Amino acid sequence: MLTLASVLLAVHAAAAPVQKIEFWTFSMKPKFTPYFDGIVRSYEAANPGVKVEWVDFPWDIIQTKLVTRIVAGTPPALVSLNVPWADEFARDGLLQPVDALLERGRYLPGTLQDLTFSGKTYGFPLYSNVAVIAYNTRIFKAAAIPHPPRSLDEQLAFARQIAQRTGKAGLCPALAKIDGLMMQQGLAVIRNGRAVFNSPAHVALIRKLADTYKVGGLLKDSLFAEDNFPAAIDAYKGGRLGMLLAPPTAVGRIAMDARDIYAVTDVAPAPLGPTGIADGGWLIHFGVPAGVDKALLPAVGKFARYLTNDANQLAFAKAASVYPAAARAASDPFFTTVPPNAGAAEKAVVAGAVSMPHSHTLYVAGVTDYDELRRSLVKAVEAGVTGRQDIQQALDQAVAIWNRKLVKQFPAQSVTTKGSGTKTVASAAVSQKRPTGGPNAQAVTVFVPDPDVVTNSAVMMAVAP
Repeated sequence: MLTLASVLLAVHAAAAPVQKIEFWTFSMKPKFTPYFDGIVRSYEAANPGVKVEWVDFPWDIIQTKLVTRIVAGTPPALVSLNVPWADEFARDGLLQPVDALLERGRYLPGTLQDLTFSGKTYGFPLYSNVAVIAYNTRIFKAAAIPHPPRSLDEQLAFARQIAQRTGKAGLCPALAKIDGLMMQQGLAVIRNGRAVFNSPAHVALIRKLADTYKVGGLLKDSLFAEDNFPAAIDAYKGGRLGMLLAPPTAVGRIAMDARDIYAVTDVAPAPLGPTGIADGGWLIHFGVPAGVDKALLPAVGKFARYLTNDANQLAFAKAASVYPAAARAASDPFFTTVPPNAGAAEKAVVAGAVSMPHSHTLYVAGVTDYDELRRSLVKAVEAGVTGRQDIQQALDQAVAIWNRKLVKQFPAQSVTTKGSGTKTVASAAVSQKRPTGGPNAQAVTVFVPDPDVVTNSAVMMAVAP
């Protein structure tokens, strides 16, 4: 016979409210449907009374969907974002800090630095990527190059040597992203609300590129195109390019499409440069939108920690060919040990893992019409590199174009310095997003490292050192 106590317990259990946690990703279906469905099933099984709903949107509409739901007062509990999006949303008051929900020791320090704005952390890091240098050992031998490049200067010097000794191009840098290259090399794009990329140091960088271009060291196919990677990898697979700066997955494409070139391909970590920042970083994470019920936050934090724990990040990273942001997962033997008889594709995974602690998302945020401004910079660099115009003159003209716009957006030339004041590395790739308004919409943020504080970390600063 049921006792009164057991009846009351049963009634209470039946009446217990179900906690619903809705989380969003972008562009994960259908490839990763089994992975995320498995996450949901396992979490619900271990947490009775919690209902998890996964929603996936195309990458180009998730921001609009998020703003609409926040304005309506029905935001998802978690949303997948990149760092520039998070920066913009945080400045506009559309995200909330997660410091009280994080277990910081779980994650690589650099990933948390990328997500720290005005001293507060705005996300649970999930994964990122880095570039490696794939190089044709046959071309290197013919050009008498003894080792892979260890700096940008060596990349360009080797490219010139390859051209002079073999007649082939050595390198195909993404010069449509020249602002990102400048920042990685420790050169500010904007300082105190004004463009400053016409300094002697900037001119010297472009002159090195021009010297390499002049002797045939740079691949001329689509060199200044918005996306010149297809041209670069095609040239490498065709044996016409000595070095390819690319994510490790590209080496697998070479293996499938050009077995003869793959057989003479070796890989190395991409040079970090004077900033200590690895090329190719682009962190993805889960943020908590503004307006999420405060009573639900502990449950949201628990699920976010599960979603981004070592085991789940490791499984996703293997499936997606990316690098986990969780510290223990990032040090798994899968990423740190070269298997016996490994080819270049397996070596590339380990080479990228060497750079992952230095991966950051370099970007410029808070500047109106930034895409348009960047295109004017690229045109100036193209004119200087190809010899159509004096480099100093071309950069001066581009700076003037930028500053005519910047003076309207930042008339007082005032910007803010952001960061914790500790020695940590700057955030990292160029954001093409801009704020849509909000109380801090006038703050321009250009994340560049302080060359005087380059260890394993640097100082995250707004605008310039």
